[in-house]
Amino acid sequence: MHDSSPAQGVGMSFFSFGQTAEIDIVLNDAETRKKVEHKTEDGKRDKYFLFYDGETVSGKINVTLKNPGKRLEHQGIKIEFIGQIELYFDRGNHHEFVSLVKDLARPGEMAQSQTFDFEFTHVEKPYESYTGQNVKLRYFLRATISRRLNDICKEMDIVVHTLSTYPELNSSIKMEVGIEDCLHIEFEYNKSKYHLKDVIVGKIYFLLVRIKIKHMEIDIIKRETTGTGPNVYHENDTIAKYEIMDGAPVRGESIPIRLFLAGYEMTPTMRDINKKFSVRYYLNLVLIDEEERRYFKQQEITLWRKGDIVRKSMSHQAAIASQRFEGSASSEKALSQAKDEDD
Repeated sequence: MHDSSPAQGVGMSFFSFGQTAEIDIVLNDAETRKKVEHKTEDGKRDKYFLFYDGETVSGKINVTLKNPGKRLEHQGIKIEFIGQIELYFDRGNHHEFVSLVKDLARPGEMAQSQTFDFEFTHVEKPYESYTGQNVKLRYFLRATISRRLNDICKEMDIVVHTLSTYPELNSSIKMEVGIEDCLHIEFEYNKSKYHLKDVIVGKIYFLLVRIKIKHMEIDIIKRETTGTGPNVYHENDTIAKYEIMDGAPVRGESIPIRLFLAGYEMTPTMRDINKKFSVRYYLNLVLIDEEERRYFKQQEITLWRKGDIVRKSMSHQAAIASQRFEGSASSEKALSQAKDEDD
């Protein structure tokens, strides 16, 4: 008996470095749940399951033993639901704003492949998934088989969209830009808050033109701000360029603008997310004269994501989520609102 123990020890350590089991995470509603494209850090676009705030995340963990007949010893099996922000200049330091854990199995050993059910009920997912120049906000499930020497892990990313209702106050933007005695322009946009599939409708009036303008365009600029205090980083990215005119305008002329947003890749405006980052959008009116001088005027706009038709389960879950935050007094009201939405 004693003679064989060293050989067993070698065998154990040899196997512990290779993966002795495989983990698979399968969502319960994988067949019916909508998938959306989302940009990964290396710029690739992949499809992920789409979730909203307050929705339940549930499914199964399949643990498949690679060496049938060989038992798998473990210190416990768990599943986590994590929402985290990673700032690229502070790599390896993950800021978790959601962290839920469910234990699926106590320490012991598995003699055969097994399936475990999990459910995270009405999970709070307060922010939209985002991959930027300097920051990443992601949600994922992580299943772990804890082992003495090396844990076996599997992660599965999901995408979260935040939906807004239509802003009550949505005033138009009116601005004047001028250079003393040379140029006076007035421009107007129909509103200051736009949903991601909206159209920016505007007009530009030339009240005084004494310089030779040869080109004029509107740009949409995305500004990502990360960090705080002295370590603030700004990244400006021109998302869209829309040529208004080519050639010289005359006094009294007015030029209409129609800029469709649906074709551009944009997120909702994000302000001070978890005190880590912001994403803001600006309309930038650019004029270039014949001597290549540039004149511009910038105006911030707010972008928001409009919900599709609310699904029954979705609105019900949203009602439960709001009930959880506001206390049970408003729950009846929230549920009746959800019912009206469904009807």
